[in-house]
Amino acid sequence: MSVSYEECVDACLECIAACNSCYNACLEEENFKMMVTCIRMDRECADICALAVKAMQTNSPFIYQICQVCAEICEACGNECKKHKAEHCQKCAEACFKCAESCRQMVTN
Repeated sequence: MSVSYEECVDACLECIAACNSCYNACLEEENFKMMVTCIRMDRECADICALAVKAMQTNSPFIYQICQVCAEICEACGNECKKHKAEHCQKCAEACFKCAESCRQMVTN
């Protein structure tokens, strides 16, 4: 199944929103120090997703490389979020895995 730029952009935008929400919610956790890796991964993931969106929207010659890195970072963020029971982390993991899959499909098109 191939994925269009539009579908991949949408997945990236959903991932950015989920990561930003998770980031903010993690900072509100009572023991937020145990969420440090999750918080850092949320930031990295949102940033690379934003770059991927821009690359796709501007038809960058580096779309495939950026989408490949985006998929790797989304996967790593999803795996980190999945470790935590908080609902915001679980929702973020789901969005990250969806985005990773969408970016991987972009790379293989």
